Amino acid sequence: SEVNPPMKTILVVDDEAKIVQIAQDYLSHDGFNVITADNGRQALALAQTQQPDLIVLDLGLPEVNGFDVTRALRKVSEVPIIILTARGEETDRLVGLELGADDYMIKPFSPKELVARVRAVLRRSEIKSSQDTANATPDVLRIADVSIDVARMQVRVASNPIELTATEFQLLVALARQPGRLFTRAQLLDTLHGIAFESYERAIDAHIKNLRRKLEPNPREPRYILTVYGVGYKFNDAT
Repeated sequence: SEVNPPMKTILVVDDEAKIVQIAQDYLSHDGFNVITADNGRQALALAQTQQPDLIVLDLGLPEVNGFDVTRALRKVSEVPIIILTARGEETDRLVGLELGADDYMIKPFSPKELVARVRAVLRRSEIKSSQDTANATPDVLRIADVSIDVARMQVRVASNPIELTATEFQLLVALARQPGRLFTRAQLLDTLHGIAFESYERAIDAHIKNLRRKLEPNPREPRYILTVYGVGYKFNDAT
């Protein structure tokens, strides 16, 4: 008999029972183990005790909201997070991403797209956490004082280690592999998803802002990740 890989556990957090039920039905049908919470306190408790592989998190929760849950999780964990926001709340989405969420979806959403997103974000996370480096070819990118060990998923700036989420790491590697090359937001999204979702291009700006906050000596005057106004971003090849 075939050996199946261990089932991934997804924590779905929303105070709307209908949304939780739909997400649970589709994710379970796709082979995931699903646990649920309807408030932020319960979500944090389950994240600690059950150690889910990914969290789908509504931002508009009662009491402890999704922003506070994301903030608390990011202090202790790099668990992938997909945030859910109501249509039209773009500021909320960007704040959620800046707090360290990996992706977002707008409610109401297509349950099939939710499953596709969960799979895409988990793939990114698996690439990052794959520690099978014994036979990996050494792949270290060095540009100015930034050093990126791709196999070990380690980043240093002037020999100081930098903690990045899977999403931030993948973006940085894409830019740093081709210093000086201009990437549009759609191209950068493509490196993350394998599919360019036009409506999610603003998400790239939030991830870049996070990267700069962690990498740059002065994020307001970036040395490494440069903006090409109206087009996109590039890694500075003249540092």
